[in-house]
Amino acid sequence: MPSCGTPGVKIVRQMGSTSVYQQQIPVSRCSNQCSPGSRKKTGKTIHACCYDCDTCSEGEISNITDADNCIKCPDDEWSNEKRDQCQRKIIEFISYHNDTIAAVFSFLSIFGCLITSLILGIFIYYRDTPIVKANNRNLSYLLLVSIILNFLSIFLFLGRPIDVTCRLRETTFGIIFSIAISSLLAKTVMVCVAFKSTKPGSPWRKWLGVKLPYTIVLLGSSIQAVICLIWLSISPPFQDLDTQSYPGKIIIQCNEGSVIGFYSVLGYMGLLAAVSFVLVFMVRTLPDSFNEAKYITFSMLLFCSVWISMIPAHLSTRGKYMVAVEIFAVMVSSAGLLGCVFFPKCHIILCKSEMNKKTFIFSKNI
Repeated sequence: MPSCGTPGVKIVRQMGSTSVYQQQIPVSRCSNQCSPGSRKKTGKTIHACCYDCDTCSEGEISNITDADNCIKCPDDEWSNEKRDQCQRKIIEFISYHNDTIAAVFSFLSIFGCLITSLILGIFIYYRDTPIVKANNRNLSYLLLVSIILNFLSIFLFLGRPIDVTCRLRETTFGIIFSIAISSLLAKTVMVCVAFKSTKPGSPWRKWLGVKLPYTIVLLGSSIQAVICLIWLSISPPFQDLDTQSYPGKIIIQCNEGSVIGFYSVLGYMGLLAAVSFVLVFMVRTLPDSFNEAKYITFSMLLFCSVWISMIPAHLSTRGKYMVAVEIFAVMVSSAGLLGCVFFPKCHIILCKSEMNKKTFIFSKNI
């Protein structure tokens, strides 16, 4: 076999008995041509014209035959299957269009709002009955409204994230949940104060009234609002384009900005839940006619369990599945508060009206 570029002789034409000869470089190959999508890879061979063909790596292309090197695609593009052309990366987020996750969460959010609104209507309609009045109806209204807002806040997590929604979604659920937990804390405090004030000459009587529970709710939610304000002032959440986590995808997500700010919000919610749980445990032996301890206990246990398990799940997921974990935590904890605190009372109001009487409440356990 001649080497690369060795001259040869070829008969071009023949006229009668005379032949015309012309020198021409013959095709001399020891390797096949490398098609687009691959590059030449020189191996340990005798001749320089001998080489192997190596397919371009993901994210790289070659669009000519026998390319010496592959070309890297831009950050917002990715190589196609043949590795001969760059194409736009798939943009991923929880979209309202053709996304089952968005449809399911939207339905559950609206359903949760309707159920909570129905319970709020029941409590307003039966506001003068003993069971509603005994459990501080104003705090019950506030708690139900906060649960409705929690369900509605789900829509801040859906759709294409932008800077505004990123900042609203993280701070809104933190403040609203703080209002809800502070309401439960105020309920528990009022149970304790109401029982202690029944003793003759008790100094706890001066704490009875509307000021104490509203002060607890206002103080508990204000501290969370200050934490969120500091977070937004120093390093707020923002829209982030993740082009590295998944090949061929651009994940549009919310970056928390300050990780300390994000976990400070969660930590304060956990602190409120822990204080409420401890206080509920302390008043668990008080008469049931005043006591919501067992219902609040279950709701706080569920709340803490959901958010503690959410943290490792949040850290181990990316993209829209990380958002789905956050939505799931918000919905389950909201449903837990609704179910544990209000479903038993609604059952008594609607199905066991004989238990919703003043004489029964003060003589029996409900």
